[in-house]
Amino acid sequence: MSVTLAPRAAVKRSHDELRAIAERGAAELNSLAEGEASAQAVVAWVAREFGTDAAAVACSMADAVLPHVVAGDLPGVDVLFLDTGYHFAQTYETRDEVARALDVRIVDVLPEQTVAQQDAEFGAELFSRDPGLCCARRKVAPLQDALAGYEVWFTGVRREEAPTRTNTPLVQWDERNGLVKVNPLAAWTFDDLLDYAGAFGVPVNLLMSQGYPSIGCEPCTKPVAAGEDPRSGRWAGLSKTECGLHL
Repeated sequence: MSVTLAPRAAVKRSHDELRAIAERGAAELNSLAEGEASAQAVVAWVAREFGTDAAAVACSMADAVLPHVVAGDLPGVDVLFLDTGYHFAQTYETRDEVARALDVRIVDVLPEQTVAQQDAEFGAELFSRDPGLCCARRKVAPLQDALAGYEVWFTGVRREEAPTRTNTPLVQWDERNGLVKVNPLAAWTFDDLLDYAGAFGVPVNLLMSQGYPSIGCEPCTKPVAAGEDPRSGRWAGLSKTECGLHL
């Protein structure tokens, strides 16, 4: 599918209605007697409750496993790509390959300012002086604006990625953004991702095979040695561990 710059406009139910759906989904999927629901079962639940037009997938383009899993039940789903202006060339190449290969609708989510405009107001390389502010302006605020048109969003957050993500549920109410948040791959490992990508021929960022298990903006992402925390290459040398999208 082609890349587009405009998300769908969907009629949203009230926060109370959506919160009730999230609570029902959490009860149904997070704590099944035989264990948690599978990623495919979670996506099927979203398809029944919401349909394609109300759903969005957030994807960093490290891999396209999440869009592929979601598109199985929600063909043509919107995939939101936060185009910060600082991505690796390989990340843009992956985005383009996902647009060609999968039955999804890529939505480039842009910050209010270009990099040049931000530099003019805040000085060059804000990411090195105040990475929290840079992420807030180029990731968090743009995503929040984009999500306003949806009732539910999918993320690729996995529990093994970092201590801050250990308790990630499959389904939750996202108070900050005012919609249902779904994390169907929460229980997956990095090897699970690679196995799935290999089995189904899913596009994977070339950097993944070059020591980058977690890929963000180029100035703030370093390769990781074998056995190290997979997110240790993000904002290396700083106390920052999250961009703020999932706090």
